[in-house]
Amino acid sequence: MSLNPSATPQDPAQLRPYADLTPDVVLDAVESLGFLVDGHLLALNSYENRVYQVGIDDAAPLIAKFYRPGRWSDEAIAEEHAFVAALAEREIPAVPPLRIDGRSLHRHQGYRFSLSIRCGGRDPELEDLEILTRIGRFIGRIHVVGESQPFRHRPTLDLQRFGEEPSRFLLEQGWIPTELETSYRSVLAHALSEVEACYKRAGAVHMLSLHGDCHRGNLLWTDTGPHFVDFDDARSGPAVQDLWMLLSGDRQAMALQLDAVLEGYRDFADFDPRELHLIEALRTLRLIHHSAWIARRWEDPAFPSAFPWFDSPRYWEEQILILREQIAAMQEGPLALF
Repeated sequence: MSLNPSATPQDPAQLRPYADLTPDVVLDAVESLGFLVDGHLLALNSYENRVYQVGIDDAAPLIAKFYRPGRWSDEAIAEEHAFVAALAEREIPAVPPLRIDGRSLHRHQGYRFSLSIRCGGRDPELEDLEILTRIGRFIGRIHVVGESQPFRHRPTLDLQRFGEEPSRFLLEQGWIPTELETSYRSVLAHALSEVEACYKRAGAVHMLSLHGDCHRGNLLWTDTGPHFVDFDDARSGPAVQDLWMLLSGDRQAMALQLDAVLEGYRDFADFDPRELHLIEALRTLRLIHHSAWIARRWEDPAFPSAFPWFDSPRYWEEQILILREQIAAMQEGPLALF
């Protein structure tokens, strides 16, 4: 069954934004900055942007990141780069783009791109509470920088941008199968109502500059500790946004994990316990936003191959069940710390 039959036609260049990004263009872009490439090119796992490991003659490979056209303004990208550079200057393990001829954002044949050094690592063992405490210390240090370096051109994580707007897009663009639309509308409205209630219980929590997408896939673990990568979703939001995605399991397991993270976090930054009300609300917003993100990118050939189950009633049946579970989790209240 094909979904979204009534979607508004779009500019083909926006539907296939990387159609002209051939291997030769990637290699030429890197060489345009004075590097001699050796012809080796490896596409890395990235859907929103295109990221490649590029071999350099007689030197270590570089990572070339080509930004999705139209997603961020130059000013927003510059803020991300400046934020990561500030972290690196304070010896926080983040990998900033290289500055070449005074710039970190470059252009080649209509594409914007950056280069950075390659940073290896493995998945962190988040089941180990000591590792979570170490990660918590670094996130606390990141947030100290984020407190002093507020974003002006990057968005804020809130109910409107991550909940209401993506919900309207999914419903108005015909992504929900007809036989499931009534159920989905109902559970979505209930979920957003519970998110709003969680925010009201939390009160006026403080916003600061965040990594924004701090899950295990954006942490590379080495013998010396973590490296934080992919700040592409950096934005303003509550501190707990960079903490909750490290948690998994049942409520007791998540409470133990959060306690370990906060043990390290509080060595460098204060944590407002009212933000505990937001954990399940933020998880709910992420679920809704993720569905809309896939829908918006569906005409990009990388997305149907990466998410083949999205264009099916089964996906939306599962989303209805997951949102019902989230409603119950939000009603249950915040995690109790040990």
